[in-house]
Amino acid sequence: MLVYLASGQQRLRASSLPVSARLAGWLLVALGTLGWCYDAGTGAGITAALTALMLTWVLLPYLAWWRIGTPEADAP
Repeated sequence: MLVYLASGQQRLRASSLPVSARLAGWLLVALGTLGWCYDAGTGAGITAALTALMLTWVLLPYLAWWRIGTPEADAP
């Protein structure tokens, strides 16, 4: 989530987070992937980590859309 919130394309906050948040997010992704690999094995760990990452990145824009709506809906 930190990687998304540090992106210039995010819509959940008024302004994006600083670059250090993006780096911290990628560090957490790498540590989570290592944790999955240690617990489930290399192939299953990488698959589980990438699946969780993809689901998060798909759901966050929809969460922003649900929370603030679309710009077209606000136009007169």
